[in-house]
Amino acid sequence: MNKKTTTALGLVLVLAALAAYLVVPSEHPEWLKRLLVWQPESARSLDFRLGLDLQGGLQVLMVADVADQQALTAETMRAAAQIVEGRVNGLGLSEPVVQVQGTRRIIVELPGIANPEQAIDTIRDTALLEFAEPPAGAGDAALEPGRIVSTTYGLAEGGVMPPDAYTTVLIGDALDSAFSTIDDTSGRPMVIVRFKAADTQRFYEYTRNNIGRPLCMVLDKTILSCPTIRDAIPNGEAQISGGFSSESAQQLAIQLRYGALPVPLKIESYRAIGPSLGALSVEKSIRAGVVGLIVVFLFMLIYYRLNGLAADLALALYVLLNLLLYKLLPVTMTLPGIAGFLLSAGMAVDANILVFERMKEELRHGRSLQRGAEAGFSRAWTSVRDSNLATLLTCAILWFFGNAFAASLVKGFALTLALGTLINMFTALVVTRTFVRLALGLLGEERLRRYPWLLGI
Repeated sequence: MNKKTTTALGLVLVLAALAAYLVVPSEHPEWLKRLLVWQPESARSLDFRLGLDLQGGLQVLMVADVADQQALTAETMRAAAQIVEGRVNGLGLSEPVVQVQGTRRIIVELPGIANPEQAIDTIRDTALLEFAEPPAGAGDAALEPGRIVSTTYGLAEGGVMPPDAYTTVLIGDALDSAFSTIDDTSGRPMVIVRFKAADTQRFYEYTRNNIGRPLCMVLDKTILSCPTIRDAIPNGEAQISGGFSSESAQQLAIQLRYGALPVPLKIESYRAIGPSLGALSVEKSIRAGVVGLIVVFLFMLIYYRLNGLAADLALALYVLLNLLLYKLLPVTMTLPGIAGFLLSAGMAVDANILVFERMKEELRHGRSLQRGAEAGFSRAWTSVRDSNLATLLTCAILWFFGNAFAASLVKGFALTLALGTLINMFTALVVTRTFVRLALGLLGEERLRRYPWLLGI
């Protein structure tokens, strides 16, 4: 066994161990969760997420809060639906069903919602954030959190405002991002806001020229806090604190991040709904998938023997890697999503069959086992590549139409099928090849030539 095979085997085993550790339900360290989900400022659960059809949730019917005679374009309602979808995704609810109904209504289905009131407020409310100068002569009592104030929205041309106005330094559209986190010093929740590059210099110049003066953070004319500027802020990042709970800090960050709705919406009705499939149907679906995978494992082992064992090991890693990505992205598990996963598993076996059949042809033409195996993988690559590219193109079309018509279940099927197809190209042509090389190196060509049945020939 050469050094290249040994290195590849080591990497495969490390990847398999990591995937198994993260997929098996257990309590993972907070630092690891923050690292793996690309959220250094906050941790996120690594549990699997179930869709509305598997676990139930909340259905909300929203209607445009405008006069009946006021015309609303389809583009306006679609834009509102996209913002609503972004907001509920920010609550940790992947794959919500958000779709426009008629010309004035939006239906929102939220899987596994734990706090209906918070979700409804987050969907409906708008948030205008201002960093504003307090009026001249304002005392401490006038700047207390919760005070309602009247502000001048936006900056005049050139940033010049009348000296007696309540001047707005920056408003929410200057924000690049906003997220909730925990203050390391006080241990209390807070919100971090980062400004766009174009506004960072303006914020820096203002804070540099006003050290020692208060700067109020005002949300929809309500003062959040008026901290004193201690230092210039050159990097465009500011902190909002003020007695937040974890939920309220998260809700504020979501509202700021996704901005105001293009049309005011009101809640017409909402109701809790149960899972459409039920616990028994879910159990049967999972059981059918497990039985199907076992049958595939047995077929490959019986028909292709040693090569089949290598394919089975690669297929096991394929399953682990899929489940790992479902946790990390995350992907909400729905019945169509599960169907996409099982379909991609079958296609992973197809790739191995193409390789092994090509390998058999090379051996029948008198090639050595080593050369025949390498030729089998290299010459089957074009067929595997073309079939997988066709599948990925189909997934892209399904995703496009699912997104255009608010059919999130179709998007879920396309996503899991595309992920499985990409992982298939890795496991079938890299992992399987590593295990085949390992078997040939350990057993040797002479022994395998004496027992050709081990290769299914």
